[in-house]
Amino acid sequence: MIKIGHRQVGADSAPLVIAEMSGNHNQSLDRALAIVDAAAQAGAHALKLQTYTADTMTLDLDEGEFHISDPDSLWADTSLYALYQQAHTPWEWHGPIFERARARGMLAFSSPFDETAIDFLETLDVPAYKIASFENTDLPLIRRAAATGKPLIISTGMASLAELELSVSTAREAGCRDLILLKCTSTYPATPQNTHLRTIPHLRELFGCEVGLSDHTMGVGAAVAAVALGATVVEKHFTLSRAEGGVDASFSLEPTELASLVTETERAWQALGQVRYGPTVAERKSMVFRRSLYVTRDLVAGEVFSSENVRAIRPGLGLPPRHLEAILGRKARQPIKRGTPLAWPLVD
Repeated sequence: MIKIGHRQVGADSAPLVIAEMSGNHNQSLDRALAIVDAAAQAGAHALKLQTYTADTMTLDLDEGEFHISDPDSLWADTSLYALYQQAHTPWEWHGPIFERARARGMLAFSSPFDETAIDFLETLDVPAYKIASFENTDLPLIRRAAATGKPLIISTGMASLAELELSVSTAREAGCRDLILLKCTSTYPATPQNTHLRTIPHLRELFGCEVGLSDHTMGVGAAVAAVALGATVVEKHFTLSRAEGGVDASFSLEPTELASLVTETERAWQALGQVRYGPTVAERKSMVFRRSLYVTRDLVAGEVFSSENVRAIRPGLGLPPRHLEAILGRKARQPIKRGTPLAWPLVD
């Protein structure tokens, strides 16, 4: 069990649902605050930002590898620098956004993308840090975040097992005691077929930590399945409206969908329960509707029980149906009325 701020994270608590704002504020602080309010209204437990500037992410070039030329990319035909200029959250907005989130009862933290971002976020007293998939091999960044002593969430997108082992050991050696790994597929959107949720219990077994899902698929199905496999954290990108656009809008949840995510992941967690057989307390009243042996015709004393006068029917107040063969061919000890549940004292 891990505690992030006021929230417990672990198998004994409902999954922590994180709404990722990313660049869906479309460079409007008013829209950013509206996203916070909508996330809180939908029941999200945490609001997450990304803390960087275009200059801390890349170089101001639009050529070669600095130009996004993949025609299948959501961000095709632009430069990395221009994309990050469009998507970044101005650092002076972080304070008001975090304050609004906390006022609405949510945790508020961020993904830092370099050490200056961690220094800045420390001034805002964030309760945790999230390392994005594309930074999960940046060991100096992981080391600096872990050194704060705060819970550390690391997305595993694209990382090989060897890379994850190095990232985890780096975090722990630098002081991280509360670690959460998020299974992640770094495509936008991700397909269900490319999500591989069976990795979740394997990660938990290998690294002995809490595990969740950073989900880029559409809808909530993958997240619900992840909870069934032991995920204790679910992160989803969130926007007010996909139709209004934004760098991540096309694979982000809208408010009604986020509310469904919160509800359905909690239901999935509740449904896990324990290994249990036999009737639950709630089922005991239903046991009367099992089948049992009943006399189906009026009988006189000494009459032989047969398939014509004894049947397994509902309700369940008579002998269990497994005794039918032992009953057939024996005689009634006394007169028995139709509709009487069969019991051993009635059998000669």
